[in-house]
Amino acid sequence: MDLKNKLDARISKWALLKHPFYQAWEMGDLPVDALRTYAREYGAFIRQMPAGWETLNDTETANEEREHTALWQDFAAGLNTEISEAGLPAAVALVEKSGKLFTSQATALGALYAFEAQQPETAKTKLAGLRKHYSLPITAEPYFKQHSANEHEAAKLLESISALSPEDQAVALEACEQMSAALWDALTDIYDTHVKM
Repeated sequence: MDLKNKLDARISKWALLKHPFYQAWEMGDLPVDALRTYAREYGAFIRQMPAGWETLNDTETANEEREHTALWQDFAAGLNTEISEAGLPAAVALVEKSGKLFTSQATALGALYAFEAQQPETAKTKLAGLRKHYSLPITAEPYFKQHSANEHEAAKLLESISALSPEDQAVALEACEQMSAALWDALTDIYDTHVKM
């Protein structure tokens, strides 16, 4: 099994497109309050993305991620909220986990890949769901529009992981799995709070 397949196999256990949260969003069954909480809580994680790229000495992408955080804030504003500190336990855990994983090269590569490899497809379905089912201002859409076709970051990360030693590749694989699980769990916490009450 090549490296990409190994990474994707780790992600597939917690493939975000299969999560009930995103499926409910796509169908228009997700309460607006759940979207609002998502914008706030997941936003605390999105705000950390530049740190991961800084660890990789990729200042250009880190600056792009700062711009993306501003786009996420526009999404939150469209829901009459804003990015805040995470409060739900699994969202807090996601922020803490990413904070730890973003501190060394191998773990940052694996953790970022877990998110970036899934982002184009999740962004497409979220954008379609927003347009079809939720009456948000058009200013809430750019984050998802931009990431719907953003596959170069995952490709760049894969290239960097491929250049690691076998030992560090194993570390990156483990970080990829840890991040995938943390992303899934954060969505579950939001979903359970608003849908499974």
